[in-house]
Amino acid sequence: MSRLKLFLPLMIFVALALLFKQGLSLNPQEMPSALLNKPVPEFSLEKVADNSQVVEKQDLPNGPHLLNVWATWCVACRVEHPYLNALAEQGVPIVGVNLKDEDVSAVKWLEKYHNPYLYSLADREGRLALDLGVFGAPETFLVDSEGTIRCKHVGVVDNKVWQTKLQPLYEKLKNQRWEDIAGDLSDSLISRCQ
Repeated sequence: MSRLKLFLPLMIFVALALLFKQGLSLNPQEMPSALLNKPVPEFSLEKVADNSQVVEKQDLPNGPHLLNVWATWCVACRVEHPYLNALAEQGVPIVGVNLKDEDVSAVKWLEKYHNPYLYSLADREGRLALDLGVFGAPETFLVDSEGTIRCKHVGVVDNKVWQTKLQPLYEKLKNQRWEDIAGDLSDSLISRCQ
């Protein structure tokens, strides 16, 4: 029994080291979303640019679109922003969710760096972000024409992410209903969004 006591700290250290190693191998951008294939949560938020206009879930675009969580205090959002502008110029509809910002700062930021959003929601208290399961900014959701979340990306959307993860599904959603394509999608395409 006394020998076991000598090796107990070593066994605990080895167990913790294995857990730590496993944690380091996880990719935070592949975090599963509890809302995948579920509707966007109900909300009622003012627009950043005009707080007299309130937007609710039913006001989201009718077709497939991106729902992008961003903030002026987010360094990665500044990196992502030029690519979102390029997507908007290509006709990709993007709705912004401005997370825990002051409206004045958000409006100035959009004026300075250009505005890729159809409109941006003022999520001042972070309630919509919390309901979406957002861990931080930026996070982007691909929403279908029925208002259902079909894909989630944690981190910066750049050309690689768009080309390999979001665009293939976006194009399919643009041209067909989800029920028609669900069986058609390859496992690799579906697994990218889980």
